[in-house]
This record gives sequence, structure tokens and C-alpha cells, in this order.
Amino acid sequence: MQSSTNPSPLHKLWVDAVLRHCTRFLKFTLALGISLMSFTFARAQDNDPGTAYQFSFIGIDGKYIDLADLAGKTILIVNTASRCGFTKQYTELQKLYDTYKDRGLVVLGVPSNDFGGQEPGNDAEIKQFCEVNFDINFPMAGKTVVTGAQAHPFYQWAAIQVNAFGRPRWNFHKYLISPEGKLVDWFSSMTSPTDSKLTASVERWLPQPADSVPEPIAAE
Repeated sequence: MQSSTNPSPLHKLWVDAVLRHCTRFLKFTLALGISLMSFTFARAQDNDPGTAYQFSFIGIDGKYIDLADLAGKTILIVNTASRCGFTKQYTELQKLYDTYKDRGLVVLGVPSNDFGGQEPGNDAEIKQFCEVNFDINFPMAGKTVVTGAQAHPFYQWAAIQVNAFGRPRWNFHKYLISPEGKLVDWFSSMTSPTDSKLTASVERWLPQPADSVPEPIAAE
């Protein structure tokens, strides 16, 4: 029998089928890769929580506190209560504010009755309590829900960025917001506002270094 170097029709059909399958597989793999890249990019966009500047609070005096108006400053947001074992932290919060406000720190107190019913008063009563007992002059929001499904949108925004320990579990939990509006640190109720860990983090995120603050004008 004489051999032939020409492939048989059956062999050609087999080769064509293999090539078609390979081509389809490569197209599918390429399409899948593009889809996965698009999905990853979309998820990255979806997972970007944005900034705190999208939120506002009703102030304790009834006026709006728009966080966007504080852009460029470092903000320490603290849920507070008047009848808590940590209420004395008001004194330390005021001291922290007095120390760093000229370098761009804003302390925002957010009274809440969520934990132990320890903020039962209305806004006027809370305001008077803070001014009379602690001489508070940093901004204060009106009484606000800070935990659970009914939490203020800022607290819902913060909750998705931290673990369970980073969410308020009692009064005087603290969130630190950078001058760009990002949530950059948190501190539990146990952490004093004058604790070295907290003040170090505040100093790290302040928009102005210490040597940029002018010396106070001496009284004549």
C-alpha cells in the first residue's frame, strides 16, 4: 500500500474542530478576563465609602453642622452622654480642643441616649449641662442615634469601615476624620481624650504642623 503525506479528510475535520474549540476557548477566556477586571474595578468603586463630607448633623442649637464646611480640618467625633461614668471626659475633650484648635482640630460632640439611657434630657438641657459643668465651647450636635439600623448616616458610614470593636459600644467612642474627610482612626470609650495614643494620632493628622502656628499676641 502506498503511503501518502496528504492528511485524510477525516484528519482535516478533526484539526478544524480542535482549532474552532481552541479559538472559542481563547475568546471565552479573554472575555472572562475582561469581565473579571471590570467587576474588580466596579467593586473597588462600590467599596469606596467616600468622605465624611457627605454628612451633616442638626446642631444642639438647631442649626445645621455640615461636615463639608470643615473640609481641610481634622475632626474628632465623639458620642457623648451626661450621666455616664465617662462624662468627665468632657473636660478632657475641651482641653484637647483648646490645645489643637489653632492647628486645625475640631471636636464634635454627639449626645446620644443609646447606651444605658444615660442622655435622657432634651437638647436645651444637654447644652446647659455641658456649658455650666464643663464650659464646653466646641460644636455639639443635637441628640442623635449612633448605633443600629436607625443610626445617623455618618455612623452607618463609619460602621462599614471598621470591625465590631471599632463601632460605638458605649458612650464616648471616638472617630478621627482626616483633613481629606477619611476615617483614619478610632478610640474606645476607655481611651481618654488626652491619652498619648489619641493625641499622637491627632497630631499626625493635623493639617498644620506645630511650628506653623503663630505665637499669641502678648497683651500690652
